[in-house]
Amino acid sequence: MKWKKLLLAGAVLAAAAGLVAGCGGGDKAPAPKAESQKIIIGLDDNFPPFGFKDKDGNLVGFDIDMAKEAAKRMGSDIEFKQIDWSSKETELRSHKIDAIWSGLTILPERQKNMLFSRPYENSVQIILVKEDSPIQSKADLAGKVVATQEGSTGLDAINSEPDVKASFKELKLYPDNVSGFMDLKIGRIDAMIVSQVVALYYNKQNDAGFRVVDAGYNRQPVGVGIAKDNEEFKKRLDKTLEEMKADGTSTEISMKWFGQDITI
Repeated sequence: MKWKKLLLAGAVLAAAAGLVAGCGGGDKAPAPKAESQKIIIGLDDNFPPFGFKDKDGNLVGFDIDMAKEAAKRMGSDIEFKQIDWSSKETELRSHKIDAIWSGLTILPERQKNMLFSRPYENSVQIILVKEDSPIQSKADLAGKVVATQEGSTGLDAINSEPDVKASFKELKLYPDNVSGFMDLKIGRIDAMIVSQVVALYYNKQNDAGFRVVDAGYNRQPVGVGIAKDNEEFKKRLDKTLEEMKADGTSTEISMKWFGQDITI
């Protein structure tokens, strides 16, 4: 029976050696899939013309084209993820997304919570009203129902002028601009504070009968939001955006969506 015990012991040792080799000891173990090659972009997917679903359900828009081109040049796959816009900083901080690419204005308060790429566009907030509205200035918003998107630059602009805000009859917040545009058209609200290019695009595409009122807000740069601890990604993206601007690609994408060059 002694020879049987020796054979059994040898088999156990061989199995143990095979188990160690299979657990990745040494250079022969296959490398895992590099998930870091995929860039996950968080966005508002109901934000024409920056990012929205076309009639066939495809995600399209200015920022979509910009992000796809940048990812291609960086040698990365790309995935777009709809996020709750009011929780965008949390999504980024928890690394559920790698970047926010959705007409995101670069503001000091936001810079406390995230890095930003180089600016690629300038944005200005305006007052949007129906063509027959009596509103001609911010002073005329007194006693009116005014709206904007929750967590947006429009809301930041409103909050920056507490006296004007206090004069409103009501401030309504929408999860996306399109919902606000629809209510403006049927008269549920009197005015919206929104990005000028977004308002003009929607008005043209939908023959909505809106009019733009200059609210006197300053133009503000737009960039890509990036997690604070992802400086390397910021460097790569900045370089890519610089190249896209220099070779005319950003201008070409802008002309496609706006009929003018809004890039910087």
